[in-house]
Amino acid sequence: MVKKEVLLCTGTGCLSAGAEQIWDKLKEELAKFKLNDRYSTRRVVKKTGCLGPCSLGPMMVINPDGNLYVKLKVADVERIVSEDFIGGNPVKELMIEGDRPKITALSDLNFVKNQQKIVLNRMGKIDPERIEDYLEADGYQAVKKVLTEMTPAQVIAALKASGLRGRGGAGFPTGRKWELAKRAVGELKYIVCNADEGDPGAFMDRTILEGDPHSIIEAMVIAGYSIGAKQGYIYVRAEYPQAIKHMRTAIRKAEDNNYLGPALFGTNFGFKLEIRVGAGAFVCGEETALLASIEGERGQPRPKPPYPVTSGLWGRPTVINNVETLANIPSIILKGSKWFSSIGTEKSKGTKVFAIAGDVCYTGLIEVPMGVTLREIIYELAGGIPAGKKFKAAQIGGPSGGTIPEQYLDMAIDYESLQEIGAIIGSGGLIIIDQDKCMVDVARFFLEFTQDESCGKCVPCRIGTRRMLEILERIVSGAGQEGDLEKLEALSRTIKETSLCGLGQTAPNPVLSTIKFFRNEYEAHISEKRCPSKQCQHLRTAYQIKGEDCRGCARCVKVCPVEAISGQLREAHYIDQSKCIVCGACLEVCPVQAIS
Repeated sequence: MVKKEVLLCTGTGCLSAGAEQIWDKLKEELAKFKLNDRYSTRRVVKKTGCLGPCSLGPMMVINPDGNLYVKLKVADVERIVSEDFIGGNPVKELMIEGDRPKITALSDLNFVKNQQKIVLNRMGKIDPERIEDYLEADGYQAVKKVLTEMTPAQVIAALKASGLRGRGGAGFPTGRKWELAKRAVGELKYIVCNADEGDPGAFMDRTILEGDPHSIIEAMVIAGYSIGAKQGYIYVRAEYPQAIKHMRTAIRKAEDNNYLGPALFGTNFGFKLEIRVGAGAFVCGEETALLASIEGERGQPRPKPPYPVTSGLWGRPTVINNVETLANIPSIILKGSKWFSSIGTEKSKGTKVFAIAGDVCYTGLIEVPMGVTLREIIYELAGGIPAGKKFKAAQIGGPSGGTIPEQYLDMAIDYESLQEIGAIIGSGGLIIIDQDKCMVDVARFFLEFTQDESCGKCVPCRIGTRRMLEILERIVSGAGQEGDLEKLEALSRTIKETSLCGLGQTAPNPVLSTIKFFRNEYEAHISEKRCPSKQCQHLRTAYQIKGEDCRGCARCVKVCPVEAISGQLREAHYIDQSKCIVCGACLEVCPVQAIS
């Protein structure tokens, strides 16, 4: 009999949409057929990490055919189990439908098939709480090879040859960082995994910890062996309970199976690993603030130099890598530096994981080669912009990043290209913005976040970002003044040059890049007291419906919170101007853009 397998996504996105209840129902239905042995030799039913397209969750895949069920409800489970899992007949109406023909397999979905996975290779295939699944997928083979066949110098040389650069934002060469730490003087050294992912719209590191936790453990052991460290710490924010749970389970099982602890693989090298849970301060993503937090101090940055590779945790040499950087290590060891360096561009090697969100048909987690274009990501993977709207910009790198306008849709996404236009890859947050959004308000949103998250230690960041935010709030409220743009640019330069840490140094980036590419929108707000995108509430009176364009679909009626819209089905609708609160809900859902 053909071995069948049910994979239920239980990443945070799917859990928030009801995956746990679906899991309970799944076990109940399997029990009816006496198939509730979760790991029988003929059938496997397991929880997995994120499958990728989060907007389609909860998701379930039934192998060997890869039948994909999306946006599941508890009521759907009985049919799927009896008709597909038992009967072998896919329930077509519960599957995703593409442009045509109907897509029924996960591998057929453009969002999935146009990716190249290294970091996410095991995601959605293994149960993250079972070490057996990880071992069956070549788990811990890389660390075994390192400890029994390679010297620390050879490991570092392999990393340098691969061209792997830090995926946390700065893009510093990983092999070079390890080399500096190995050369640093000190009997005690440390490895730290930075999982303090705080960017709005970013969830790459969280998803990796949830779905493939053993890959991080394996990489940290390799890093420890390479620089001479026998202790590691994973610093993760408390808002990630699922990631913390899976990491703790993985550490315990790795210890039970002698993949952590003394005398690994019969050698004299041992490694211990602990989790430190942070309170969720964005500034603790900065490496020196993170170290202070681990030490029990207030999470505030320290002046550099000295750098952590020479004086880090408790004054000892310390390597800090983020989750995605570490997740690349086992594959590089097993498949070789040449293989990894053959992917990507000349100076930006390998792949990059992005959390794509905003105005696209499919949101979620993607992994693509360095050098892919934004057009390919939006239109080949993410399904384009909903309702046929036009692309306006992308905010990349979170609140520390910058804006990519339409003219750069075909630019290669890599470290060097983005730097040339005033943006950064950052940790990998990618928010797509359509034609209806106000770029001045986008800049205000991100600056409000960084200003609120400023630790307050240095004056430029604490006070400078506050002054910038006040100017932006004045502009979007209709009280902008001549000279405000020049003030914003001058403040930005000062803050970038004088702030203590990377948070302050990059906080002005969204403002500078939107002024650079969308200066006309700022000028309209200031000089004409007008928001070209009609999004800023204080700069608009009410919405109206163009009767000749309205087809009477009534979508606007359903979303209006004050019942200001009326009209018969399939006839032109009307907005009562006296009731309209200018919330923009109707504008968002109108499929023919009849509202202005």
